[in-house]
Amino acid sequence: MAYPFINVWAVLAGTLALWVLGALWYSPVLFGKIWQKEIGFKEEGVTKVNMATVFGLSFLAMLFMVWALNFVINSHKPESVSLLSGLHYGAFMGFFFAMMTIGVNYLYQRRSVTLWLIDGFYMVIGLGIAGMILGGWR
Repeated sequence: MAYPFINVWAVLAGTLALWVLGALWYSPVLFGKIWQKEIGFKEEGVTKVNMATVFGLSFLAMLFMVWALNFVINSHKPESVSLLSGLHYGAFMGFFFAMMTIGVNYLYQRRSVTLWLIDGFYMVIGLGIAGMILGGWR
């Protein structure tokens, strides 16, 4: 099997975009307060964890996701890869794989639909943006 083209800079930019969106998504500006309420999170819980580890490992996990998305997008003929096709593949993977996986887990964990929508649509939009970067950066 031939491995598709990997634009390392696009993968890194897509990962950074996904990570930055998460920082905004889970901040008080967007869904941070609702998300904290839904998981029963208290502000004092932040001091009990090493946030550098949390941020670093989440960035690494996102790097793997965006690399895999690059694999899917760039497995097609180069002339069929574009900003729009990248958005399509990213949002598709975000919805049908990430969001549905989160949903299955939340069913067994008895989590709320609100939490599922917050976490799930973060992945749909985030991977859509990462896909746009991967598809558009030629």
